[in-house]
Amino acid sequence: MNAPMRRGACPSLSRPMQTGDGLLVRLRPLAGGISPDQLGRLADAAGRYGNGILEVTRRGNLQIRGLTAESAIEFADAVGAIGIDVMNGVPVETGPLAGLDAREIADPLPLVRAIRDGIEKAGLASRLGPKVSVVVHGGGALAMDDVAADVRLEARREGGWSLSVGGTAREAIHLGRANEGEAVKIAISLLKAIAAKGIRARGRDLNPEHLGKMFQCSTLPPSVLPDISPTRGEIEPSPTPCLTSSVSGVEPRIAAGVISPLVGEMSGRTEGGNVERGHSPVGRFGLNDGNMALGMGLPFGQAHADTLKAFAEKAAAYGASEIRFAPGRALLAVGLAPNQCGALKDAALALGFVVDPADPRLLIAACAGSPACASAFIDTKNIAANIAHSAADLLDGSFILHVSGCPKGCARPAALALSLTGIAPGKCEMLLDGHDDGAIAQAGGGDAAAFVAELALLFRQRRRKGETARAFLDRSGGAALASALRKEN
Repeated sequence: MNAPMRRGACPSLSRPMQTGDGLLVRLRPLAGGISPDQLGRLADAAGRYGNGILEVTRRGNLQIRGLTAESAIEFADAVGAIGIDVMNGVPVETGPLAGLDAREIADPLPLVRAIRDGIEKAGLASRLGPKVSVVVHGGGALAMDDVAADVRLEARREGGWSLSVGGTAREAIHLGRANEGEAVKIAISLLKAIAAKGIRARGRDLNPEHLGKMFQCSTLPPSVLPDISPTRGEIEPSPTPCLTSSVSGVEPRIAAGVISPLVGEMSGRTEGGNVERGHSPVGRFGLNDGNMALGMGLPFGQAHADTLKAFAEKAAAYGASEIRFAPGRALLAVGLAPNQCGALKDAALALGFVVDPADPRLLIAACAGSPACASAFIDTKNIAANIAHSAADLLDGSFILHVSGCPKGCARPAALALSLTGIAPGKCEMLLDGHDDGAIAQAGGGDAAAFVAELALLFRQRRRKGETARAFLDRSGGAALASALRKEN
């Protein structure tokens, strides 16, 4: 096993990352899921070799915390003994129900295998940065729109696969549509272009001029222009020449010179670049064999090993064939008979899982916090739970509230508007993101949830008709909110 890696790269089973509570490893099952028995044994290993805290990340990966240099090796051996094959190299990711979803447009797994083979044959893994990734989504109930990717392929109902580069589905530059075989070739070509720009390059660095060297020009009908630019401004029809693939069978989708350059950066935190709203993984989903998948959220993305082991036993007892990890910090119990979903949902609720897609806890991103993490100044999980109970009105889905144990912001989401950050032992600061006057208040850790509850009260009292919480925060500004809170106190 290699030495612990620097922050900013991606932790793996063979290369753990040093955090405030020890070493952290991240794994993604190569097969997509694991059996309930494997989950139970994995939870046992996490408790034996780590601190017993397991997390599902925004991208749907599993993290194990609190390992040491010695126990990380033993944990990796345990994963092998359990029989879990993990994804290595350049991540080529699919939706959590890939190949199973009854609403899926096309099975993405053949493309995934072909792209992985192409990456290996081209020797790209060592030439691409550690955060470069590919998303291949076949459609269905659980979209991957909010998962950032450097290269993205999505099945289209009219046939073929659309291709885009750089960021989430909303941010990406859309290139065109191709059949399965050509889509794989183009995806590999795009990865080669990223690699050619250096180890730090990402898909967002392939601007339209760069892409123009890979594509030939032709006239693009205005009707196929994307609706929204990466900067979220409207794109007007333009007679300028457009880009279309030199590979036959590809329909053009973007116009050179009319798409604004990508702005901002994807978060360089533990797992950044994701907006956490969209298609909730919490709920019931039909499978193509007539069975069901039941999605349950982990409170703030985290559960203790004993809780996960108990859940694994319940899942097996109710007939689940496998457990999958879903973007949005959730678990999916797959292969349930329709009449067993309710029983497992009740069992999951009793264990403290999130079973309601409207649960406000899904709108709070909280790091491990104190006492789990030695770097944390505040008990983030307790504060977050209190906020979810007392300030639910503010959590209307228009933004993600960030509760961070220290200024490093390991759990920082992309859809951030408001944050509570630990700045000293037992003390935190409330901030509006992206505002020069963003500082609202400072509070003791025990009072932090009360400050957010008072902010929620201001929102109820002062919001305009139809105004979201984020729009209210942006309109008000930190200085005005700070003044209002002082008057209330």
